[in-house]
Amino acid sequence: MSGPQQSTESTSFAALRGQLQDAAATFAGGQDALEGILLGMVDDVDRAVREPLEIFPVCHHSPASALAMARRLREKQPKVVYLELCEDMAPLLTELRNCRLPVAVQAFAGDIDGFPQEWAPLSVVAPITEASAEYQAIAYALDTPGVELVLVDRSSDHVFQWDSRGEQASGETEPPDGAEAALHGEAVGVEIGDLRPRFAELEEHLLRHGRVRHWSEWWHQYVEVPLGDGAAGHDTYRQVMFLIGSLFRRLAPGDGARVRVDEDRERYMWTRMREHLSATGTDPEDCLYVCGAFHAASRVEEFGVRGGSGTFTISPRTATSWQYGLIPSSHAAIEAQFGLAAGSVSIAATEWAKSLKRTRVKPYRLEGQAGTKKSGKKKAAVAPAVPAPPSTAAGDELSGFLRRPPVLDGLDETELLGWSVEIVRAARRNGYLASTADAIAVFETSILLAGMRDRAKPTPYDFQDAAVTCIEKDSVPGRRDVRRLVEIMMGGDRIGQVGYEALPPLARDVYDRLEPLGLPLQQRGVKRALLDMTSRPELEACSDVLWMLRRLMPHGAARPIMGERRLGERSIQESWDLALGTHQRALIELGYDGVSLEQVLEQRLRRDAYGPRATTATVLAAVEDTLLFLRGRRLADELGTHALKVLAAERSVDGAPEVLRRARALLAYYRTEEPVLPAWIESFVKTGYAHYCTLLPTAFRDEDATVGQVAAMLGFLFSMESLALSLGCDRTQLELAVAQSHPDDPAKTALLWAAQVQLGTLSRAELRERCDALLDNPLVVPAYPRYLSGFVHALEPVPGLADVVVEAVSNAFGRLPDTVLLPWLPLLITTLRAGAADLAPLLIREAGRIFPGRLAALDAWIPPWRTPETDPFAAARAIPAAAGPTGVALLAAYPEACDAVAGLLGCDGGWTRPGVPAPSGVGLLAAHPATCDAVAGLLGCDGTWAPAAGTRAPGAALMTRHPATSEAVEALLPSR
Repeated sequence: MSGPQQSTESTSFAALRGQLQDAAATFAGGQDALEGILLGMVDDVDRAVREPLEIFPVCHHSPASALAMARRLREKQPKVVYLELCEDMAPLLTELRNCRLPVAVQAFAGDIDGFPQEWAPLSVVAPITEASAEYQAIAYALDTPGVELVLVDRSSDHVFQWDSRGEQASGETEPPDGAEAALHGEAVGVEIGDLRPRFAELEEHLLRHGRVRHWSEWWHQYVEVPLGDGAAGHDTYRQVMFLIGSLFRRLAPGDGARVRVDEDRERYMWTRMREHLSATGTDPEDCLYVCGAFHAASRVEEFGVRGGSGTFTISPRTATSWQYGLIPSSHAAIEAQFGLAAGSVSIAATEWAKSLKRTRVKPYRLEGQAGTKKSGKKKAAVAPAVPAPPSTAAGDELSGFLRRPPVLDGLDETELLGWSVEIVRAARRNGYLASTADAIAVFETSILLAGMRDRAKPTPYDFQDAAVTCIEKDSVPGRRDVRRLVEIMMGGDRIGQVGYEALPPLARDVYDRLEPLGLPLQQRGVKRALLDMTSRPELEACSDVLWMLRRLMPHGAARPIMGERRLGERSIQESWDLALGTHQRALIELGYDGVSLEQVLEQRLRRDAYGPRATTATVLAAVEDTLLFLRGRRLADELGTHALKVLAAERSVDGAPEVLRRARALLAYYRTEEPVLPAWIESFVKTGYAHYCTLLPTAFRDEDATVGQVAAMLGFLFSMESLALSLGCDRTQLELAVAQSHPDDPAKTALLWAAQVQLGTLSRAELRERCDALLDNPLVVPAYPRYLSGFVHALEPVPGLADVVVEAVSNAFGRLPDTVLLPWLPLLITTLRAGAADLAPLLIREAGRIFPGRLAALDAWIPPWRTPETDPFAAARAIPAAAGPTGVALLAAYPEACDAVAGLLGCDGGWTRPGVPAPSGVGLLAAHPATCDAVAGLLGCDGTWAPAAGTRAPGAALMTRHPATSEAVEALLPSR
């Protein structure tokens, strides 16, 4: 031991010291370490009891601690309450009256400065239940005039400062995975009174000899029940808790980092208390220090109001900006985060209610506390409690308490019988074949298990084991087993709620903007919202809020049932399933990032777009979300311009399919919604065209680049080609890129052939010949499915090849024998399903167009690619030359078409009768001189019209003046 108090030893525990010395000599055979531990525990109790500043040791969520706290506060009426809780959480405690417990006080930091970036975000939570000593102290201090509440534990920033080596500090546990801890998420939990053995062998020894399964059950039997029965006084309670804290502390393993953090916390708290006493001049006798029993048995030099000063320096906080708020908690979340037995917190709440009824202790509750029953009768004024006079150190109460035999409670039999009847009723409601005999069996088995475990009365844990043994049998018919039914019967998983007044501005704004829906959105559970924007235009604003919540909050908080929001499309009717009350924690944490949904969404979009791992597809997705939810061009243009830089810096084609899909959607949106394309989208098309042309040869040879990614590159080049060429790009670059591509993979080879067909360097006939050559080569036939996969992917950049792909597949099924076809048929199916599932509908539609629709017509059906090609103009060319020009024969063969065209042109003349020469074009020139003059002006003719026929041959001068034009016209005319 160290410190000024350690030299003085009280005689209050002399008898207990003598008994422990005799016990150590008897069991250990002499003086050894055991005697030192036992006597050291007595010294720790003696020193804590004699401290002028009264220390009140507590255990986390212990009904016995809460009951003793309520009693002591009414007796002592302290003026200052020092509480073991993060000092920076003090401003939030007044908001507890607007919440329904249990809730958790949270400190949250999204942007960190001074910690490793991989730790972000940082979160610290301190759950508070009504059956806890800390809540009793908070309620007393906040509702009693003239009482000051001072939080003295390290700040949230120091929680992570002292955890820099990755070790979990005292009082915190790693958050487990699973739905139970969803309300606390990945936050670090801070509990007041972390009282549990840290020595695994000690805990195992206590559980084995106590004949219990879990630490919570041992604590309930050996601490909660003896201290909570009303017989133990204040001094007895304190000494017992000091003794337990000292025992666990002295038997703690030698984990240097953990012990160092524990001692630093104790130095921190005593330093803060001495600073406050010095600054305010408060008498220590008027103060109460509420802390965990583990820290109450501290042996640091700074312990006590007269402890060492100036030996500990509190380090400054980092530049991290912390946000504070209240989040909903639950019994299951507390149990999961702090490693307690399932149902232990619910059982503690039940024991708290029973203890209040039995002892008639009036607990402290915050005025206006949500979730408490309000009595209709006006209560009479209660006279203020008279503070207990200051007393000297209490005598030895431990000896009598440790020797006292357990006292049986006569009401236990009635209570146990009620439990047995109730669990059978609940089991039958959940599908179990339970009866009255099972209730009797549960009753008797509970008493039997309690006797086997040396218990004075059956505990809720004994009753739970008995119910499982007698009722559950072999299987669980419903979704709830008997163990869960017992937990529900004992109080269930009570879930807290943060009131409207205690919410951050963003959460209140969300509830206000959704008020037109007329739904109780703060309640837990799923609420169905129906939005008809046609009859109620004001609901369109609610729709905008819901879509933003769907984008920002976890799945299930806002889930659309009917309606969608895509670029250029808005629903006129929508249906939503809303569970904002269930996901209240996520909504509250949104408030730490901003004051409105729009602000938070813009921050998230910027963070995604400018993040170190942002890709072009990520930035384009942010642009799309900006247009969908924020309806603004400013941010969209900014992010679009940033997408150009990201695209130019990329050297891989991993995101090409996503870039193609989003670029097409954005281009279609701007073409329909905007009068002109934004400058950034035009620059993006130009940059993307040149970028993918450059990467194309490398992607064809790269083994890491999939055929789908290369197909997406070609899809971008071919689909954006017209716009890119109009903006100044050169098609020669694409032709050179395709010419330089020499793939080895069969799928990419087929894709290259399709690109060559699109560019015109390979004809369809040549492509068919290559496919036939593949089927004729026995060495290539096993790889033919990969060629087909490439052809199917080619439908993305060249959708016009669908008929060629159908032909290639059909030829394979028609030509290959079963011995060759059947082995690679599974490979074909898996290849198409894995790599081209989204392109299969296009292939199926083309096949449906080509193949006959009835089975009977299949035998006589001839594939189109096997039908000999016919020349549609062969009949016209077969007309003898004597019959005149080809065009005349067609006019004579189809007079109706000629009459229709003549009617459209306004010609009222009829057909030329046989034997009458056909009129020449000279008549048209004379009938329409203006047209002839215009043509002559374009050709540069300066002659004039002849006044009479025969003076100048029309057209002869033109032919003489422009012989080249005349030769060109004659070349276009059919030969005579």
